Amino acid sequence: MNNCPILRKDIYILVLMMLAVPLAGELNFYPFNETFRVSFGAPTFFFFLLLFRKIPSVIPGFLTGAWVAGFRILLDYFTHGDFVWVSSFHAHYSSFFYYFTFSVLVYWTKLSHFDRHPLVIGGAGIVIEILSDLSELLAQSFLLEQLLLTLEDLHQIILIAFSHSFIVISFFSIMKLYEAQSRERQIRKQNEHMLMLVSNLFEESIHLKKTLQNAESITKKSYDLYRSLNRLKQEHSAVPLEECRKEALEIAGEVHEIKKDNQRIFAGLSKLISDESTTDYMDLHQLVDIIVRTNEKYAQLLGKDIQFTYGIKGTHPPYHAFIMLSIINNIVANAVEAIQHTGNIEVRIRRNDESVEFQISDDGPGILPKQKHLIFKPGFTSKYDLSGTPSTGIGLSYTKVMVEQLEGDIAVEDGQEGKRTTFSIRLPIINLTEKG
Repeated sequence: MNNCPILRKDIYILVLMMLAVPLAGELNFYPFNETFRVSFGAPTFFFFLLLFRKIPSVIPGFLTGAWVAGFRILLDYFTHGDFVWVSSFHAHYSSFFYYFTFSVLVYWTKLSHFDRHPLVIGGAGIVIEILSDLSELLAQSFLLEQLLLTLEDLHQIILIAFSHSFIVISFFSIMKLYEAQSRERQIRKQNEHMLMLVSNLFEESIHLKKTLQNAESITKKSYDLYRSLNRLKQEHSAVPLEECRKEALEIAGEVHEIKKDNQRIFAGLSKLISDESTTDYMDLHQLVDIIVRTNEKYAQLLGKDIQFTYGIKGTHPPYHAFIMLSIINNIVANAVEAIQHTGNIEVRIRRNDESVEFQISDDGPGILPKQKHLIFKPGFTSKYDLSGTPSTGIGLSYTKVMVEQLEGDIAVEDGQEGKRTTFSIRLPIINLTEKG
């Protein structure tokens, strides 16, 4: 791991700490004498110490303690007309010992390693603050030659230490909760990306399987041609067939090599996709949520303003994620592409006994009557990019093949005046759920 970004972050924290702690320290009160004061600088200092990862807490403790003492002396210089350096130094020098002692104890107890245990941090923080307060009082007594501390004063120190630790742990826990939520969002985004990638692999494996079948058919036809030509030669046909025989055999051999390569690829994809685990099956609400968010981003990429709505009725078991994403996402993505500039896409799902029914509607321009019987044909497309290049025309044909393989059915209907298109898909639930 590269430690430079972590060290740079610690330096930013140190700079912010040097600015915040002296200012927070000015929000103060004096509980039992005119030299010992309690302020919000203490919990602010403790909070910042818990954030350091590469810089030992002793270093920021030393720098902050020296700067706080110097800041208070400078403040006296600018605010008091009868300023005396020695008196101001005597009043504020002991604060250095508080911050330095605090940082040494934090470093010695390695509190930063307990960021997942706030109660440990809180308990240790109480003890550390009490010891740091005593250190400050001892530094004051060095000049005064007496320890100004009674039992009642000690009770107040303990009470203040409890309140400071409570403040620090509250803010620290909120920060950790925010970090956990951020990590969760990032992990969810990565998982969604992986799901879409695997669903695309699943789709490609279907196309590859079809290619394998075509290659097998071509191989058989080429070899049959070779046998026919060979039989004609054996029958002493006058037609010169030697060159044709060789060419047909070469075709069969080359296509067979293509088939073998595709078989190896298909085997790898099948193993990757077909090794089912519990993560292959997901809650239907999560799946639809992924599809909607993915296509919202797709619509934004295309510069379109599209509103998505969806509704789910009935109780649904976890469905195979890649099958559902491949089929439903194809239809929804087609709807996004069909809408010109602005529009709405609606996804409705309901359970009907042993089957699940999907309806995906969009208020795009609709499908021309003469094209309706062609939309599921491989290669047919009505979509072209800005340069006039047509799309592949395999999305809906793939969807139809998948639905039929799952023993379901798919249909398309027009709305009023042909301005709304609705795709209806019915799939048996048993073919979408984990085998018991």
